[in-house]
Amino acid sequence: MPDEPRGDESLAFQEVPNLVTSFAGEPHDVTGARLAAEEFLRELAQVTPPRASECYHDVLLIVAELAANAVQYAPGPFELRMRRTFDGVHVTLHDTSSARPVPRPFSPSGGGGGIGWYLIDTLCTQVSVVPAGDGKDVHVFLPW
Repeated sequence: MPDEPRGDESLAFQEVPNLVTSFAGEPHDVTGARLAAEEFLRELAQVTPPRASECYHDVLLIVAELAANAVQYAPGPFELRMRRTFDGVHVTLHDTSSARPVPRPFSPSGGGGGIGWYLIDTLCTQVSVVPAGDGKDVHVFLPW
């Protein structure tokens, strides 16, 4: 019958609270941002499971990269925001630097690094950097 629901559609309409949390910008805050993202994703997975397990891990990796970049290149506090979208997760990280992120060459002999922005660009379906009065917002969208 056309009026009968297919599956448990009630879960699709449940709200998942947005995540908004701030950090001082210390190195240990990268871990704090990742832990906050894990909590958000656990709640999201209860309502809408990820299409693939990689989705969960990709979001955590990107949050850690964004937070690490904020700590390294934008001294001062940063704010992490995450929200559910129709088909994924929207992550926004606000930091205190107005400089746009740029890819750097990978340098294994120089202490590593240089692949974070490439990961962000590869794993995210959309990436944008929006200047803000006191820094910038980096917006990324990932599949879920």
